Amino acid sequence: MQIPCYRAVCAVLAAIAVGVALTGCSALQPDAHLAAFSTQMTGRNQVPPVATPASGQLFAVLNKNTRLFRWKLSFTGLSGSAASGHFHGPAVVGANANSALAFKAPVRSPLEGQATLTAVQAAELLAGKWYADIHTANHPGGEIRGKLFLRE
Repeated sequence: MQIPCYRAVCAVLAAIAVGVALTGCSALQPDAHLAAFSTQMTGRNQVPPVATPASGQLFAVLNKNTRLFRWKLSFTGLSGSAASGHFHGPAVVGANANSALAFKAPVRSPLEGQATLTAVQAAELLAGKWYADIHTANHPGGEIRGKLFLRE
């Protein structure tokens, strides 16, 4: 009698394991309403390019339903303290644009922020027309810059 009971318990446990595995796999799929972005910031990306050893990286997420935009940024090697930082747009690669959204002061690494975008800003961001940059006293037009790329 113990053998059939043992097989029944094993069958139930196997079914639970399969169910947990399938549920876990579906939890790993990305949310359709979230768009993730990243960029590497360098002086070479500035227009015109800037000779600097500084670099940075930015990771961001846009909730397409609420237009809540959140970001994390880090940078190092600037020629001096960061005077300001912004998201700029709309612009194609190689062009400059007005500031669309400023980083909250003081601009120090690491930096996190969030803002609710307008519908137009969200559309520009999703279309790949935003970049981020950090300005210093030595480079008031921006010392490092990076175009935001939609991650897939």
